[in-house]
Amino acid sequence: MEILLIIAQIILVCIFTISAAIKFLRKPMMVQHWNEYKYPMWFMFIIAALELIGVLGILIAFLFQKMLIFAAILFAILMIGAIHAHLFRAKHSPLMTINAMFMFLLSIAVIILSS
Repeated sequence: MEILLIIAQIILVCIFTISAAIKFLRKPMMVQHWNEYKYPMWFMFIIAALELIGVLGILIAFLFQKMLIFAAILFAILMIGAIHAHLFRAKHSPLMTINAMFMFLLSIAVIILSS
């Protein structure tokens, strides 16, 4: 089980690092999505910062295991928000939520495996 937990942590770190980077860099695709969500642009930077805090939490958890559950809870909350933004604010197809759903489920798995 420990190896699965490490793999899940690595996946979360990679995906959320990329996600934060494209928000901080204001990549056109992300800006377009953000406009569809009808959130202010400054909020995109808040979300990116929270994603980086989660990434740092998971990295710190390799040394201090107790940080892992907090980072995973943060990611789960962010993914609930992402799913809501896609489905209800932007009225995207449910297919657009696949990545967020996967990250949500992976975060929940990390919470369960680390308990």
